[in-house]
Amino acid sequence: MFLQVSQSSPEESNTGFSPTLFISCCKSMFLHLFSVPGPCEPEDLINGIIFAANYLGSTQVLSDRNPSKSVRMKQAQEALDCVKSVEGEAQSLTEIDLFISTKAIKVLNADTQETMMDNALRTISYIADIGDVVVLMARRRLSNSSSLDCTDSGLSTESRKQYRMMCYVFESEDAQLIAQSIGQAFSMAYQEFLRDNGINPKDLSQKDYSDILSTQEMYNDDLIHFSNSENCKELQLEKQKGEMLGVVIVESGWGSILPTVILACMLNNGPATRSGKLNVGDHIMAVNDTSLVGLPLATCQGIIKGLKNHVLVKLSVVSCPPVTTVLIKRPDLQYQLGFSVQNGIICSLMRGGIAERGGVRVGHRIIEINGQSVVAMAHEKIVHALSVSVGEINMKTMPAVMFRLLTGQETPVYI
Repeated sequence: MFLQVSQSSPEESNTGFSPTLFISCCKSMFLHLFSVPGPCEPEDLINGIIFAANYLGSTQVLSDRNPSKSVRMKQAQEALDCVKSVEGEAQSLTEIDLFISTKAIKVLNADTQETMMDNALRTISYIADIGDVVVLMARRRLSNSSSLDCTDSGLSTESRKQYRMMCYVFESEDAQLIAQSIGQAFSMAYQEFLRDNGINPKDLSQKDYSDILSTQEMYNDDLIHFSNSENCKELQLEKQKGEMLGVVIVESGWGSILPTVILACMLNNGPATRSGKLNVGDHIMAVNDTSLVGLPLATCQGIIKGLKNHVLVKLSVVSCPPVTTVLIKRPDLQYQLGFSVQNGIICSLMRGGIAERGGVRVGHRIIEINGQSVVAMAHEKIVHALSVSVGEINMKTMPAVMFRLLTGQETPVYI
């Protein structure tokens, strides 16, 4: 059974169109040209159109995950005021070409054609046209180890829950037209995404998707957890030469915020256990400064096996509980979940669906659904429980191999 889910839709902008951050699988060429409200011909947006404008500058603002339209407008005005206050009356204008397509928004110096900004369309969170000014807001790109700007020890707890938004400010007589054109590009890319995933855009209204988006938080609490320096540890383990580390590692599962390996079991009296510094569920990010992120399980096992003749091992670890908490928000049965289950194990997952946004991972065993254990539940009953669940669906999962090890169904092979 495949519990499929629709993709979330963009939030509204000042022009009445809806751009937002959403996971897109847009193709380089669209197979379908369909009617999307806006000032441009679809073919023109696929190839890209150019508007003449003046670049005033850029700044950053702090933003919550899903602010309201009014808050976004205040942020846009704040960015405009900040740029103007920095430059003052002596503000110098840079003439630019603003390139807009269904894939990206680029800013080119009108004279030299040097690229000043190149953002994928999906990274734009909001567009505001204020008189003859356009403000583009995009989430700032951070390092692979953090998708939230919460590494600053000086930030308050509340600030650590916020994103830093890059705000680009432009001036043009066609400000409203520019905003509407970007809106049309978003709508085209969004509808193509739905079609790619077998969903007819006419089946559900844009407002329905917008309402869903406002309730979703990507990866549940993973982003915050992995970004919190208190959960990251640098450890040194002592062992005898020729002694294995004494661990079993498993894959974190497709859909993880950082694909790496998880500590599933430790040998009694082995170096890992003796250290007292590791726990089942910990994510091992690096071994002796060799990153394990994104590597196949067999490669990670080989790296750890290669430590046999070492007497000191350095590990970079993110402390995580062995059980992953999943929170899926499903407002109505018409919205499919977007993952498949076989005998309690998650077998596949739709990219960008409400299940992925809630923290579902391929290869994990479902332990609990809405407070009820499903460990001994038959496959048909698990499917039925998921099929009829609406509202907030709370699940607890763990890697299937770890589940079998902990329940004695599989014999651990230590490395």
